[in-house]
Amino acid sequence: MMLYKSTRSTEAASVSAAQAIKQGLAGDGGLFVPERIPALSAADLEALRGMSYPARAARILSLFLTDYTEEELLADCEAAYRPESFAGGAAPLVPVAEPLEILELWHGPTAAFKDMALQIMPRLLSRALAKTGEERTALILVATSGDTGKAALEGYRDVPRVKIMVFYPMDGVSRVQKLQMITQTGRNVGVCGIHGNFDDAQNGVKAIFGDPEMAGQLDRRGYFLSSANSINWGRLAPQIVYYVSAYCDLLNAGKRRMGEPFNVCVPTGNFGNIFAAYLAMRMGLPIQRLICASNSNHILTDFLRTGVYDRNREFHLTMSPSMDILISSNLERLLWLTAGSERTAAYMQALRTAGRYEADPDVMTEIRRTLVGYYATEEETAAAIRRLWEESRYLCDPHTAVAVHAAQRYIRESGDRLPMVVDSTASPYKFANNVYRAVTGLEPDSDLEALEQLRAATGVPVPYPLSGLAGRKIRFADCCEPQQMAQRVMAFIG
Repeated sequence: MMLYKSTRSTEAASVSAAQAIKQGLAGDGGLFVPERIPALSAADLEALRGMSYPARAARILSLFLTDYTEEELLADCEAAYRPESFAGGAAPLVPVAEPLEILELWHGPTAAFKDMALQIMPRLLSRALAKTGEERTALILVATSGDTGKAALEGYRDVPRVKIMVFYPMDGVSRVQKLQMITQTGRNVGVCGIHGNFDDAQNGVKAIFGDPEMAGQLDRRGYFLSSANSINWGRLAPQIVYYVSAYCDLLNAGKRRMGEPFNVCVPTGNFGNIFAAYLAMRMGLPIQRLICASNSNHILTDFLRTGVYDRNREFHLTMSPSMDILISSNLERLLWLTAGSERTAAYMQALRTAGRYEADPDVMTEIRRTLVGYYATEEETAAAIRRLWEESRYLCDPHTAVAVHAAQRYIRESGDRLPMVVDSTASPYKFANNVYRAVTGLEPDSDLEALEQLRAATGVPVPYPLSGLAGRKIRFADCCEPQQMAQRVMAFIG
């Protein structure tokens, strides 16, 4: 059986996949990681080539979630990735300017890549409650920089024995993202803005998770805490699938022969999405280079270049808000793989107390074998949107544009012409105002009217999750200071 342990301790007992998914965070504040990384052979990839996306997902998840049967996983994956939810396909690979291949991850019910994990994760959690004999109700707490919140709300909406509350930075998400959250339907959902940025929201959620008194109060009311952020293994594991699936699609298109390498570029904030690609590489997927793409908050670019992670810096609000992050939580998992639990715990302690740490040279040498960092300014992001539209008639959102800019810069500087899979993490209509400005050079009449103006200018249809958004009823107008988040949680459960 595959067991999971904390990134910060060699002493804590290992737990099953179901327990790790139910619990979210390890007891010592660390993140759960598998005790070993399963291998994918050429024969495995050959078998996966002929499968549907749900079947590929079930097979890969079965390597990590060994206390779930493959029949259970296949049923859940077929339900999660059904055509009614993913009208444009679960993770289609779209060729644009060679050697770029755009991996479109946003065809789900909230038009963002978070759907790829958050349509399957609630099903995994429901099974985990039964597998672990849990009788309490799961209280999911989410800090979001935009897309995770809506995707989690939609995924957990009206799921039995689950309640979910989402905190988001009032001024740190797009108008469309905010409307998607505050109009969310469901009897078991709650949404609250905070005065602060995403890191304030994330730190507030982590503080609640680490508060024994809060845990006791919740337990007495019949609740336990869990997470839908990528700190939860049940959220991260499904993201491994689409990198394997993308390689299968390259093989099926005749663009790679079995074993031939390719590159991947990921717009990166909390580091979960790119870490999933790193895990796929460690499993045996022939990824040669992972390009970590950042926006003006380029803390990860600086870390990859200098070995110093320093959050003591100016914070920028950008047109790619899901990447406006200064604490990339999943980087801890990469550190565990390359530095071990003792050094990882020391790095995390330094980050908490001083706001910075410096990774040891041997750690950085190992990380740099695969990972390289680039970033895009706001001007470069807008230029990438405009250039991709003018040259390829491909419309992308700002996060995808950051990755396109980084990928193209890497190709120019390295001369590496291997196929480059670039993650497209959101529909351009989630950020229609900025995309409209970039494509036309004009100012939209309003953030919401920009959706129709962008459609009129490009002819690209508005995806169904965003149609009619302006007419939906606002349910959640609450806002609080970060230090009041625990009070809001207790009020939410009543």
